[in-house]
Amino acid sequence: MASIFEDKKLKCKDCTAEFTWTAGEQEFFSKKGFTNKPARCKDCRLKNRTKVEAEYYKVTCAQCKQVGEVLFKPNNPETEIFCKNCFEKKFLQPV
Repeated sequence: MASIFEDKKLKCKDCTAEFTWTAGEQEFFSKKGFTNKPARCKDCRLKNRTKVEAEYYKVTCAQCKQVGEVLFKPNNPETEIFCKNCFEKKFLQPV
């Protein structure tokens, strides 16, 4: 039985290199219900994932002093940052 998918040439949105989106990859996307084509080549996808992982910053909760990580760089050292539990207790509990 012939596949309904054929290899396609796509252009990476980051490095603009041409890459092949294989019939097998297309079939996988289809089975998972994904409707968008990949926008990045494999190398740029890996770089993008690594970049996101590297953008975590260590912080200490202002209340319980538990060390955690956040996705933003705290600009002001005087700003209080809370862990999830302390934030919920302080701001989301009914008074």
